[in-house]
Amino acid sequence: MTGSKDLPPSTVSFAKVFWNNQFREKPVWPDKRAVSLAGKTAVVTGGNTGLGYEAALQLLGLGLARLILACRSPDRGEAAAQKMRALSPEATVEVWPLDMASYDSIRAFAARCEAHPARIDIALLNAGVFRMGYHAVPATGHEECLQVNYLSQALLAVLLLPIMKAKRRAHDEPARVTFAGAALALAAKFSKRGADPLLRALDEKAGHDAQDAYDSSKLLMHMFLWELVDRVDADDVVVDIADPAWCRGTSLARDGNAAVRGAAWLFGALTGREPRVGASCLVDGIVHHGKAAHGCFLMSWKIHPFASFLYTPEGRRVTERLWNETMDELEFVGARSILRSLKA
Repeated sequence: MTGSKDLPPSTVSFAKVFWNNQFREKPVWPDKRAVSLAGKTAVVTGGNTGLGYEAALQLLGLGLARLILACRSPDRGEAAAQKMRALSPEATVEVWPLDMASYDSIRAFAARCEAHPARIDIALLNAGVFRMGYHAVPATGHEECLQVNYLSQALLAVLLLPIMKAKRRAHDEPARVTFAGAALALAAKFSKRGADPLLRALDEKAGHDAQDAYDSSKLLMHMFLWELVDRVDADDVVVDIADPAWCRGTSLARDGNAAVRGAAWLFGALTGREPRVGASCLVDGIVHHGKAAHGCFLMSWKIHPFASFLYTPEGRRVTERLWNETMDELEFVGARSILRSLKA
């Protein structure tokens, strides 16, 4: 099985990657005659809007039995759920509160998943944030992109993995965890890569670069998955990252001023994928490729190498440093013990 770690680093420029993603690749839609999610339960974070909403609709269209929309705002989640119920009346659509800026909220959500009688077959971890300026999360002190796009994603995955494994029956297909990634991870400057400790440097306000903070947060997920894949058995849970590419109408620039929002809208109108096409990449990471997708970065419906930095000696050292610091950060839930138990 050839995964992203086994592929040679890509030498293609990011400009060519962007051109290929936006204008050359063609969508790969699931064949409903061959793909069925009947009887399965999926969790979609940030599923009330944007790509998460579109991906949830596509999962329901494949016969998903139960959908759990994990949303920061239960009211907005319920508004989205009502539309989904009207389109897929045979499915059960629930709305559960989840604030990815709160460790307590993430732990409560995972506990509810564990107590729920249904097994969790699919987790699409789609929630994310882009901030134009520096913002720290009051509850943790971490910079918001680092917190929401990386640390909280890692925590939720660590907590869900043993639940998904424990609820899986012997004859079931492996459960699936798909992180929503971004091709911008391939272009991240990652200017603080040499810092030790790393997480503390990424939290610093001095010299904060909003674009690099976002890009780097997506690169950190590549590094996390690089290490995680060796600790999770693909027969239990297949874990991957899927990139929806640049899509119009996702409100990614909603934090900017009118000029920034206008420029983002125009750029999206000229170059962006339709949200349903971008969302199909996320669904592709869930329903296609089988166990071959385990530990992989999927871009434009294909298995792609990770960011080239990870394949360098420096990249390996920084990846190991990040992993150790992340496990230290999540020690309050016993992250290392949880991951060791997955191989037991």
